[in-house]
Amino acid sequence: MIDQAILTLLCGGHALIEGVPGVAKTLTVKTLARFLALDFRRVQGTPDMMPADILGTSVFSLKTSEFTFHRGPVFTQFLLTDEINRMPPRTQAALLESMEERQVTMDGETHPLDPYFTVFATQNPLEFEGTYPLPEAQLDRFLLKIRVGYPSADEERAILERHLAATALDQFPIEPIAPEELAAARAEVRSIRIEPAVLDYLLAVIRRTREWPSISLGASPRAAAALLLVARACAAREGRAYLLPDDVKEAAIPCLRHRLILKPEVELEGFDPDRVIADLLAAIPLPR
Repeated sequence: MIDQAILTLLCGGHALIEGVPGVAKTLTVKTLARFLALDFRRVQGTPDMMPADILGTSVFSLKTSEFTFHRGPVFTQFLLTDEINRMPPRTQAALLESMEERQVTMDGETHPLDPYFTVFATQNPLEFEGTYPLPEAQLDRFLLKIRVGYPSADEERAILERHLAATALDQFPIEPIAPEELAAARAEVRSIRIEPAVLDYLLAVIRRTREWPSISLGASPRAAAALLLVARACAAREGRAYLLPDDVKEAAIPCLRHRLILKPEVELEGFDPDRVIADLLAAIPLPR
């Protein structure tokens, strides 16, 4: 989870984190915000939440006889949206539009968001009552979909030992990085070079999703651009100035799992996008 969250930040994108309750989704995002020294805000998704609760609202002033715009929590650098699928569709759409355009338009006036504006949203895959699943068109706004499972035995033991020692994670000292360092890292990601053969391999992966018999809706050109960006971030993380096919393979599942729609009969057989993408990758020969 942490590795994919860092890739999201290196790319300047947004991430959707899916996992059962109690696996530290919120804690991880809050710790990342501390590490980056960015202005952090959190909103809790509820069924009665209105777009104004996220974006802000215009309030009429009796003194000036004018409307004054009061900014909502979206005007921050790092926004955690807990249980986004509990928000009604209208509120989801308002948030996701601001994520895409990095601005808020209210009463005909446009308000730009911070250049470092990043959204990490969480959702619980097991609860359906009182939830509003995100449509595919809105899921496409997220650069990555990060799935969080249960920890390993060793990891869970370390968690319990920390609880026995009454040591909270936020008590550990963190030396934050400056926003300028994050900007430099993002520039480095976009400077990673890609050979024609590797680009052809990436395109083959994207185009194969549109022909694969298990998939009814394949990856879009936006998905192709996202896959290229995340693969570049994988290369930069490894200290390389060039892209390898393995970078594309590593980025493919978290980048495409929420952008593909499987055929109903395939889902009934117990297949999920992760397995289908893995099968698809195995069928495409690597460039020589």
